[in-house]
Amino acid sequence: MKQSAGILAYKFVDKTIFFFLVHPGGPFWKNKDLESWSIPKGEFTIEEDPLEAAKREFEEETGFKVDGDFIKLEYVKLKSGKMVHAWAVEFELDESLIKSNDFEMEWPPKSGKLQSFPEVDKGEWFQTAEAIKKINPAQADFIVQMVSKISSSL
Repeated sequence: MKQSAGILAYKFVDKTIFFFLVHPGGPFWKNKDLESWSIPKGEFTIEEDPLEAAKREFEEETGFKVDGDFIKLEYVKLKSGKMVHAWAVEFELDESLIKSNDFEMEWPPKSGKLQSFPEVDKGEWFQTAEAIKKINPAQADFIVQMVSKISSSL
């Protein structure tokens, strides 16, 4: 079974929580917005520590080394059956400075031409309600979990 690990970065602006999400790059996602954003994440092997994999993926997809007090969230299961493990962390970054790694794919299909695309084409900070609309529905639970944790600690 495939597994991914990722980081849900959050910050407070005047007591309002914002979540950092990334939009996948490449031609399939170009004109998709609602329910297509994600936490920065990627697959890891059974030998890897999931949190270390999540930090690596965050850096690969954003160009930022993430650090802080990580909060383990309950995993979610995608429609594909893949399990996504996530940690939340309070972290500040300037979304205009994102630098993602690239991937190659044949594009246009059956053209025989390989093209390179960024794994992530942009990242943005969203307030809770907007973040839930933007994120892949299976991952929305990460935001719900964090809001619940923050509410219970106030």
